[in-house]
Amino acid sequence: MEHDTGGVSTLSTKIVVNGTPQELTHDVRTTLLDALRDHLGVTSAKKGCDHGQCGACTVLVDGRRVVSCLSLTASLDGTEVVTAEGLGSPEDLSDLQQAFVDRDGLQCGYCTPGQVCSAQAMLAEAAAGMPSHVTDPSTLADPDAAVELSDAEIRERMSGNLCRCGAYVNIVAAIRDTAAQRAAATGHSEEEAS
Repeated sequence: MEHDTGGVSTLSTKIVVNGTPQELTHDVRTTLLDALRDHLGVTSAKKGCDHGQCGACTVLVDGRRVVSCLSLTASLDGTEVVTAEGLGSPEDLSDLQQAFVDRDGLQCGYCTPGQVCSAQAMLAEAAAGMPSHVTDPSTLADPDAAVELSDAEIRERMSGNLCRCGAYVNIVAAIRDTAAQRAAATGHSEEEAS
């Protein structure tokens, strides 16, 4: 429902954030990043460039990765938003978060929440057989097959997430480890996941 308060249009939006239903009344121009940080106090999504170029603000919306600094909250009514906080907690890290810790896939940690959210969605995309720019077209004959996650494939799929500290080698290793563990858990061979 849209309201006009002194020349500023506001809107009520219902979203689920990290499993908790939220109803926000906000300026129609409010980005998801600002709604999360300023209205809901969810600070794991970081404000980096505020132009959609660094990926620090990446979150999952209905399972797909989005840069929240370019996503208007008004367009997300009825969606489910998951931030790095929703993937796991300090006491109970997700497998991917644990892999980032184990492989030292972080240094200052500023980009890590966006990296983890992007990697979570990227792994789901690859498992669903969605190709990237570097995917070998000859491997796509079986539409139900997962994409082979080589280092080049992981780098391409994560190219929208920058790490100013340069922890890329360890980030790729963490994602590769998680893909292999998930493949083993579902009965796929490790070669399919690496």
